Amino acid sequence: MAIVPTKCFLTRGVGKHREKLQSFELGLRSAGIAHCNLVRVSSIYPPGCRIISRREGERLLKPGQIVYCVLYDNATNEPHRLVAASVGMALPKTRSHHGYLSEHKSFGQSEQQAGDYAEDLAAEMLATILGVKFDPDMSWNERKGSWTISGEIVKTHNITQSAVGDKNGLWTTVIAGCIFIP
Repeated sequence: MAIVPTKCFLTRGVGKHREKLQSFELGLRSAGIAHCNLVRVSSIYPPGCRIISRREGERLLKPGQIVYCVLYDNATNEPHRLVAASVGMALPKTRSHHGYLSEHKSFGQSEQQAGDYAEDLAAEMLATILGVKFDPDMSWNERKGSWTISGEIVKTHNITQSAVGDKNGLWTTVIAGCIFIP
């Protein structure tokens, strides 16, 4: 039996605690997904999958449910260190084709920089599976806010969370994810 998600939502969160694991748990709570059993999957965005709001997505989840997701996290216990986690999406105009998701984590990048980088990664990975060359400088249309890869318009999105490490050295964990709903 094939499990192909029909909906997904984007979420993010931050957790801080003296223990790294508890910081991660608090980040999951902040993202609204701590009550689920999360299964990380690779980076294919299913054909026909529809992005719904986080609020709507959270209402569809039940405690203990096994939930497939593309989830990335990053953590630091260094005071004042900027940390980010991002999931980028590249979605082809034709909904019957699959898209691509990418994960990126960094130190020292702003939320905007990390999100842009994750989107670029997703667009490049989609281009490679389409078997076409990808030049981010030539493929991006600033006016339209979209990529053109091999004549097909591709929309990109990202969900990114950044935070500054706790001034007292508590673990600070950032989480970003695409949560799939079957």
